[in-house]
Amino acid sequence: MRLGGGLPLALAVGAASAGYWVAAAVALAGLLACFAARLPPLGDDGPERYVAGFARLAAVVVQATAFGLYVVPAHPGVAAAVLVLAVVAADFAGLRLPEPVARGVTVALLAAALVLVAICVVVAPVGTRPGIGAPAVPGVLVALLVVFPLLLPRRAEHTGRRTVVLSVVALVVTAAALYQLGALRLGLSATSVRDLLAAADAGALQPVLTVVMVLATLPASLTTFAEARERIAPARGTAAVVAGLLAAAAAVVAGPVAALVAAGLGGVVELLLRVRASRYRGRRV
Repeated sequence: MRLGGGLPLALAVGAASAGYWVAAAVALAGLLACFAARLPPLGDDGPERYVAGFARLAAVVVQATAFGLYVVPAHPGVAAAVLVLAVVAADFAGLRLPEPVARGVTVALLAAALVLVAICVVVAPVGTRPGIGAPAVPGVLVALLVVFPLLLPRRAEHTGRRTVVLSVVALVVTAAALYQLGALRLGLSATSVRDLLAAADAGALQPVLTVVMVLATLPASLTTFAEARERIAPARGTAAVVAGLLAAAAAVVAGPVAALVAAGLGGVVELLLRVRASRYRGRRV
């Protein structure tokens, strides 16, 4: 679910940074995520606990930012903050997303991705496209940074086949978006997926996109904040309240680029700590 809410923002930011080479960044992010799926999860001691908490809080801000921009475009910052505060309240009330509902949402989001790809492929793009050009390494690295946390396995059960499937879906959606819209138009706006539907003569599906973004962001925000709170303050104390308020404030002022970069940096540090833990456990064995 985290991929569905964050990918539209990450593709826009990645395309603005790397152009058509955002596809290469998505492929590299998928390979890194598959590598991470083979590593042990972070522990609950020392810096690992807080790095994991920060990475998940940043992911909540990304989801909230996507919600605000796509669902309440007139007041995106306020809507993002309200979403964060809502999931904080829901977590304190002990609400959890039932597993059947989570699976149903995942299936619905995969179906929406397939429909989007089909629309992009069936309808021929309008206008000419500039050449791909030579890769700008810094831009590709930025694109990799913002896409990677969306694919990084967070829990022990999010490994192996699931990571491969999500990585392939992200790459296929990226390729379809680049084919239909081009790298320039894809990177012009954080909500360029709306432009993608218009370019593919599917403007009538804009309300459907809004519903899809609600499904992609609300459940993911609730689940991800619960994971963050379990790391930062398992007892739901003052620290959890402060973390939620900070995330809400960040959702107001951060914007999509800052939110994605923060999540990316958290994901990279988490990956490095998991590599270190894997090597340490290997030496002990």
